[in-house]
Amino acid sequence: MAQTQKASTGTAPVALTVQAPPAIQISPGDQISVNVFDIPDLSVDNARVSQGGTVSLPVAGPIHVAGMTADEAAHYIEHELVVLGLVLHPTVTVSLGQSVGQGATIMGQVASPGIYPTFGSRRLLDMLTLAGGVTPSAGKLVTIIHRGDPQHPVHVGLAESSAGLRSQANPIILPGDTVVVAKAGIIYMVGAVGHPGGYLINNNEHLTLLQALALAGGNAPAAKLNSAILIRKLPTGTEAIHLNLKKLYEDKQADFLVADGDILYMPSSFVKSALFFQAAEVGAQLANTAVITSTVF
Repeated sequence: MAQTQKASTGTAPVALTVQAPPAIQISPGDQISVNVFDIPDLSVDNARVSQGGTVSLPVAGPIHVAGMTADEAAHYIEHELVVLGLVLHPTVTVSLGQSVGQGATIMGQVASPGIYPTFGSRRLLDMLTLAGGVTPSAGKLVTIIHRGDPQHPVHVGLAESSAGLRSQANPIILPGDTVVVAKAGIIYMVGAVGHPGGYLINNNEHLTLLQALALAGGNAPAAKLNSAILIRKLPTGTEAIHLNLKKLYEDKQADFLVADGDILYMPSSFVKSALFFQAAEVGAQLANTAVITSTVF
């Protein structure tokens, strides 16, 4: 529940909203300790919650606690002890020890994918830091899948630079959540371009052919603009699209979006067209080895 604090600025009070950390629910596999005040024979330490969601107490037997917070479980156990006729006015406390539900899964393009604890008020950037940060091939899109609402994933765009961290969305990561850092797309520019190689494109942005060519330093002086070829992967194989970039430069033909895995081959007037197939093979090798020479932000 959000709490409101008042901060004095010297003029009028300003209301600040502080988001409380989420309450952790008990899950199957968790370890909990149950203390019945003044009755140690009914208490238990580090009891494992069964896959059915119950914890076995001395004398009282199995009591269902999964899906409850520690306070809710304590009140429910008090109720059950009264119903069973074991204690007239019990006082019970429940503490959560090792919990499989306290961790969030961080996966995708991070240095060390895995399950990381969400004690306290852990936020997205905290969890990415715990996972060693994002990899050089990471895109700018992060998907958060909440355990309690997997049908409505939350998409968060990462800041393009440290200067953008002030406005960076940084939601709280709940126990049981899954955080997926997507991989950026890659396009390959080969042949008579300024800087041949592979270039990352953000998976939450769009890049046109002319923009991609600009990233590669433009065409070389000897480039045959009317003989460029775009190699595109399709579910059924590959397609070679013949292009006249001179018309694109002169705005006589519409620019279009490039896609992940595209290879643009720019032939040279000094190279025979038969060498296209060798360049295409080089482009395919680049695609397999994922050689990156530049990153698009």
